[in-house]
Amino acid sequence: MENPKPIRPILRVWTHRDYALFMVGCIPNYITFWMQRVGIGWLAWDLTHSTFWLGLVTAIDLAPLLLLAPIAGALVDRWGALRQFRITQIGVMVHAAALPALYFTGRMNIEALVALTLFSGIVYPFMSTARLGVLPRILPRDILASGIGLDSAFFHGSRFVGPAIAALLIPLYGVGATFVVNVIGSAGLMITLWMISLRPAEGEPRKAKTLFADVGEAFSYVRHHKGIGPIFLLLTIASTFTRPIQDMLPGIAGSVFHSGPEGLAWLTSALGIGGMISAAWIATRGRVSGLTTVIMTGAFNVSIGSIALVMSDQLMFGIPFAVLIGFSLNTMSTSVQTLVQSAVSDDMRGRVMSLYVMIFRGAPALGSLVIGLISDQLGLTTTFLLAGCLGLLSWGLSMPKRQQIAASLETPHNIGGRS
Repeated sequence: MENPKPIRPILRVWTHRDYALFMVGCIPNYITFWMQRVGIGWLAWDLTHSTFWLGLVTAIDLAPLLLLAPIAGALVDRWGALRQFRITQIGVMVHAAALPALYFTGRMNIEALVALTLFSGIVYPFMSTARLGVLPRILPRDILASGIGLDSAFFHGSRFVGPAIAALLIPLYGVGATFVVNVIGSAGLMITLWMISLRPAEGEPRKAKTLFADVGEAFSYVRHHKGIGPIFLLLTIASTFTRPIQDMLPGIAGSVFHSGPEGLAWLTSALGIGGMISAAWIATRGRVSGLTTVIMTGAFNVSIGSIALVMSDQLMFGIPFAVLIGFSLNTMSTSVQTLVQSAVSDDMRGRVMSLYVMIFRGAPALGSLVIGLISDQLGLTTTFLLAGCLGLLSWGLSMPKRQQIAASLETPHNIGGRS
């Protein structure tokens, strides 16, 4: 029997009412979220003209995730993904509304901005873990890869559309306009969340345990799973030592390519274009089989790309490798998410996906700190050469396990069960 045409899974996901409603709420909110992020960064600088405060605002937005993500996952498995998403979206809206309220009443200062950012950083792990639990419960497994790929494509596209709109809006109407727009985007998502419903969870009801016992069970589950454990480890290495390239681009543009803002713009766009191409490809691919090979290839390519990016001081030589890095990083992360979402049982989904969030969002924050400290001593070129070699080493150690991983995560009788 011939495989369906690549476009067919993309069309099928939109025939599912709850998925369509979910994305109608998410897509505008993705854009306004990134507009707000630009506004917060601009406001932090405008209030202080201090790189310390600017860095602190960024750090406290991510730091709570490292501690709270596993707990957030345990709560998803207890409360349900949609219920937790609705509750945390209320918190998101409180944060979104407080920003313009303080700004337009003249009560905003850097201390208030830091406090609001910390509040947002605490809410985010609970919201993002719940969001990841929704898609597998509104789409059948055979088109889940396309649904996740499309979601990733829209999210990555919003990372460029949102800041671009914000860059036009701030000079015309001020930074407060970005906050107002995000209130609207957050409210739209909240409305759609109350319009969707999830399919019943599979499997037997969970026995009551303590919250920390639930968290410990998740770590044990991942550690002993023949597929999830190895690919989470591979993603951790890439997220910690390679993804910080995104945060180090200003330094790479300046010290490696001896370029100014134009070079930074080229490199940033190249990474984003690679990510968008990757997400679109995963979405049109539309199947779980073969994703282990995709992950392994992505791990190899991102390591090679990291080495090649800093091997020359010619910007035009580096741009194609920035595209390769963006493509490979997103291919890895989206494929890992798709495989794990397809394979994990419903009673463990929230906790396991919370560890994915911790790796995908938290590890780069820690990695940026480590890379920054090392590069101060060795320089960015040597640092990323070492990072790329470490990535190749982890890829080489994982390759002998690729058949075991594929059998555990891609074999139909293992989908949705335990290995």
